[in-house]
Order: sequence, then structure tokens, then C-alpha cells
Amino acid sequence: MNVPHDAHVLVIDGRKLLLFKNDGGAADPRLGLVALREQDSAPTQAQGSDRPGRTHASVGGSHSSYEQSDFHQMDEDAFAARAAALLNHEVLGGQIRALVVVAAPRTLGALRKHYQAGLKAVLLGEIAKDMAGHTTEDILAGLGAA
Repeated sequence: MNVPHDAHVLVIDGRKLLLFKNDGGAADPRLGLVALREQDSAPTQAQGSDRPGRTHASVGGSHSSYEQSDFHQMDEDAFAARAAALLNHEVLGGQIRALVVVAAPRTLGALRKHYQAGLKAVLLGEIAKDMAGHTTEDILAGLGAA
């Protein structure tokens, strides 16, 4: 995928956000780090220890149970929502004029829920791949392969 000069590249998973700006050209991209944010999230078993809830039918003797909430996933989805809010703000302010998003598939789905019209207009492409833990060279290689 070609990343034009001055385009931004967001690389994100549920715990880490890297925002880069291409200081090079489309043929020879050079990603400079603009923002780095990380979130610590305890595993679900550390966040909630209650048994899943149960319900009883009002008629008859049937019982049902609820699944335990996945608090860890809820934290990751909230992190993606905050990332989308940051992007929407930067696009609205004119700091981001072109954007490529590289995100873990589930995080990408959570991000898309919060895209505003302005962000959709500057979005050049999305890559559903978890690269937040990779080096800048690996990210560039992943962009080139897409």
C-alpha cells in the first residue's frame, strides 16, 4: 500500500497505539513516531471474581445462566474508542489529512464503530493485522505487502 508524504499511519491493538507520520515519499516511506500510548489491563479473572448470574423463569422451573463479562475485552474496546476519538479530533483540527490504519482485526472492528465522516474521508486504507508489537521496519514491510 502506498503511503503518501505527510500521511499518518496508525498501528494499534487493544493495548498499544503507535501513530506515525510519513516523512519520506510514497516510494521511500520513512515513518516518524508522532504518538505512543499504552494501556495496562488486568486479565478478566483479576477484574471480576463473581460467579456468572442466574435467572429463573417466571413460569415453570427452568433456569438460565449468564456468561461472565469479559472485562479485559471491554478495556480493549474502550481503548479503541479513545483512539478513534483522538483520530477524529486530529482530522477535525486539520493535523491528519491522510490516514492508513493497521490494527488487530477485533480492534479494527471496534475502531470502525467510532469513525466520523471526516475521518472516513481521509482514510486511505485499513490493514487487519496485529503489528503493534513489531519494529518500524516490520510495519513498513507490512505496508508494502498490502
